Amino acid sequence: MSDLAVPRRFWWELLIVLWLYFLYDIINNLSPVNEAAALRRAAGILRLERLTGIDIERGANDWLVSHDILGSILANFYNLAHIWITLALIIFLWARRRPLYADLRNSLVLFNLMGFAVFWLYPVAPPRMLDGFIDLVETTGAISSFHSGTLAPAANQFAAMPSMHIAWAMWCVVAVYRTLPGQGWRAAMWAHLTLTAIAVVATANHFVLDVVGGAITAVLGFAVAAWFARYGRPAIARRRERGDHHTSAVTLSTQPER
Repeated sequence: MSDLAVPRRFWWELLIVLWLYFLYDIINNLSPVNEAAALRRAAGILRLERLTGIDIERGANDWLVSHDILGSILANFYNLAHIWITLALIIFLWARRRPLYADLRNSLVLFNLMGFAVFWLYPVAPPRMLDGFIDLVETTGAISSFHSGTLAPAANQFAAMPSMHIAWAMWCVVAVYRTLPGQGWRAAMWAHLTLTAIAVVATANHFVLDVVGGAITAVLGFAVAAWFARYGRPAIARRRERGDHHTSAVTLSTQPER
């Protein structure tokens, strides 16, 4: 039985990933997206940032556009790092830190569910769609760009708020702190988070407030997952235990006399 348990569990985890992908696809295609409304919301976010003095997106974008090599590096980092670093950590947790895997997996699932809800209810255009910004992912020809061409229809172009790049990068930091004691790994994840924050803003794919939204999403996701681990899972286990006792009692009471 132990030989079969791991494959079954693996397929269950794969099903969760595929379900999230399918859910994203549904939201992408059925969301009542209005491009004009998404652009108005983006312009509103930019006006709010100007009022508070945190509108650094245009300056960062202009600076990065003037540095071709760095612009190409950050554009590819934006496109690829969040996927592959997160995936590598998921595989590591599954293979080497199984007792800690479920709680961290749950928090990542919650991040995505909260993000999907906002994308569906409140779609927001990224800065690259506003006048004056340059889409560096597009202009540098970054690998696997979803901004144009054959991959564009598969992507939600109005999913700027919250920044899931930031939420995932924060998840990587917490996952490493919980599972890898080495300072080098922790420093690497902090560098990943810092570079992600710079890349999403400077490539004109997210506003500063999108970054804040991604951080809030991560904090809420970790909080809910921690609550479930402390209270929800024990409650479910107690109900199952009571159900097992009830089933055992019924079985015993119905045994024929010998």
